[in-house]
Amino acid sequence: MSDTITFALPKGRIMKDSMELFARIGITCPEMSDDSRKLVFENREDRLRFMAVRATDVPTYVEYGCADIGVVGKDTLLEQGKDLYEPLDLKFGYCRLVVAEPKELQRMDDPANWSNIRVATKYPNITERYFAARGVQVELIKLYGSIELAPLVGLAERIVDLVSTGATLRENGMVEVDTIADITTRLIVNRASLKTKHQRIRKIIEGLEQVVGETVRISG
Repeated sequence: MSDTITFALPKGRIMKDSMELFARIGITCPEMSDDSRKLVFENREDRLRFMAVRATDVPTYVEYGCADIGVVGKDTLLEQGKDLYEPLDLKFGYCRLVVAEPKELQRMDDPANWSNIRVATKYPNITERYFAARGVQVELIKLYGSIELAPLVGLAERIVDLVSTGATLRENGMVEVDTIADITTRLIVNRASLKTKHQRIRKIIEGLEQVVGETVRISG
């Protein structure tokens, strides 16, 4: 398998969008078109392998060399801080990482006066860095499910979470206070693989750069 390029892709929509993008530079895997519960798919003819993994695990598989290349949201990279090469913004999966609070609280709230607050989030590392940079002491509550529930039941008045349209926040009586980061899907590469499989990986990166650039020009 030493000459095989292995990709770690998140299950679900990002995997589908990634494979559509890869197909434009000739990277395909017919085996993946089947309705299968398999976790590893191969295109032996082209020496390609694809792993279907949980989104938050993609950087780990790439960092440890189980995968040469991965596709993952920038939010996961910011949160985990893995030692990876991040050569390309793939320009899809756009959303924002925001601070939000209940609409009633915002009417009498001034973020400039925050000194000690409690925040519920899936992103404790990003959240802690964000508030520390503003001199705000924060009590973090790590959640894995629907973060918007926390203010509704009094667990925390404020949250840090990903939003796309903001519809979920509005439906739960919440408003955005600040945007921490704009998030898109990124291509990541194992640093050792970039050296040992340099020619093949550079060809993939350059091909994707061209395709993404063309897409941006057309949409722009």
